[in-house]
Amino acid sequence: MFKPQYRKLDVADVDLSADLRLPTNAVGLVVFVHGSGSSRSSPRNQQVAQYLSERGLGTLLFDLLTDEEQVLDRLTRELRFDIPLLTRRLVGVIDWIERSTELRPLHIGLFGASTGAAAALLAAVERPDVVHAVVSRGGRTDLAGSALAQVKAPTLQIVGGEDLQVLDMNRESAGALHCEQRLEVVAGATHLFEEPGTLEEVARLAGDWFEAHLRTPVTKTPSR
Repeated sequence: MFKPQYRKLDVADVDLSADLRLPTNAVGLVVFVHGSGSSRSSPRNQQVAQYLSERGLGTLLFDLLTDEEQVLDRLTRELRFDIPLLTRRLVGVIDWIERSTELRPLHIGLFGASTGAAAALLAAVERPDVVHAVVSRGGRTDLAGSALAQVKAPTLQIVGGEDLQVLDMNRESAGALHCEQRLEVVAGATHLFEEPGTLEEVARLAGDWFEAHLRTPVTKTPSR
């Protein structure tokens, strides 16, 4: 069991809370981008993060919104679909990682859920030399719009076989992506992958994808 370390991320004009799991000799770092109305405490993302850590991947789960913004969003639901805001926050976190002497040597992958998947893809477009893989879990990848064609990072979309609306959206996104990609349908799963064994399948698929694309050693030039 990997116990997360609490971190405070200084991103632009806000401080964001984060949980970092960093196994010895980690083979990469997976940044989780939670979905609509969720937070870094999402039990599903926490479960997947624990599994990935046991496979030797570092994981970083952070809150896209400040405490005050989360209160506002619970009342108005307006920020969870503010994809430009979520993308800016994620890019800020990626840049924070690049400034960290501890984390900078690691290849970065992004694991996005729901609206967070769109932010992950847009961030991959903004930081194409830094983001090496993207995985979407039941993601609204369609919300990345025309930027889908610009994604270079290998992208895996995982969707439940019973999540018919999102499955259709993911198929459309697959048609718009020009990078290495795959669409995996988990039979019998609904949107939240609450059915027995389905979230474990998500974790296994994500782990395989990240291991395949984040293991390559990386040499980075010193930050200026």
